[in-house]
Amino acid sequence: MKQPISVLDVVALVEDLPEKGLVGGQVGTIVEVLAPGVFEVEFIDKRTGHPFAMLALRAEQLLPLRYVPVQPA
Repeated sequence: MKQPISVLDVVALVEDLPEKGLVGGQVGTIVEVLAPGVFEVEFIDKRTGHPFAMLALRAEQLLPLRYVPVQPA
C-alpha cells in the first residue's frame, strides 16, 4: 500500500535531474505541499548543513523513506 507524502517526510529522488545537479538516490525533505501530488523538496548537504537545491517535484519522482513500521490501512 502506498503511503501519502506529507510535510517533513524524508524522500529519495528516483530519477536523475542533471539540469538541477541532482541524481537518483539523493535524499531531501518535503517542506511544502504545492498542489495535490506536487511538493517543494529541499536537498541539504549533510557535511555543511547548507541547502544545495530546492525545487518542486511530482510524487512519482519521489520515494518516501520510512524509519518505522507502517501498518496497512
